[in-house]
Amino acid sequence: MYEPKDQPPIPSVSFARRLAVHLGLAACLLLASLSAGMVGYVSLEHLSWMDAFLNSAMLLGGMGPVNLPQTEAGKLFAGIYALYAGLVFIATAALVFTPIFHRVMHHFHWNERF
Repeated sequence: MYEPKDQPPIPSVSFARRLAVHLGLAACLLLASLSAGMVGYVSLEHLSWMDAFLNSAMLLGGMGPVNLPQTEAGKLFAGIYALYAGLVFIATAALVFTPIFHRVMHHFHWNERF
């Protein structure tokens, strides 16, 4: 996917485009995850859409839910969604920082050759 270390680093414009693609993928992942959480909270806990948004966003941000689940199905969903949200946090960070980390490392290896 990226250029190997025996090739020069890509130009800044290409890198900006690559970073924009990664940011877009991270945003799509977050949007899909937020939507799934909202649907789960609305259908299982009968929360309003705004409360479902708040709970989903807080879990995806690593803060925890605002409204504690009341039903057994809601508790199961909240637990599974919390585990999923932790993985999404890691995946989003990886999507955003991978091109940056690769470019920095590529510059180090490219400079070692000469």
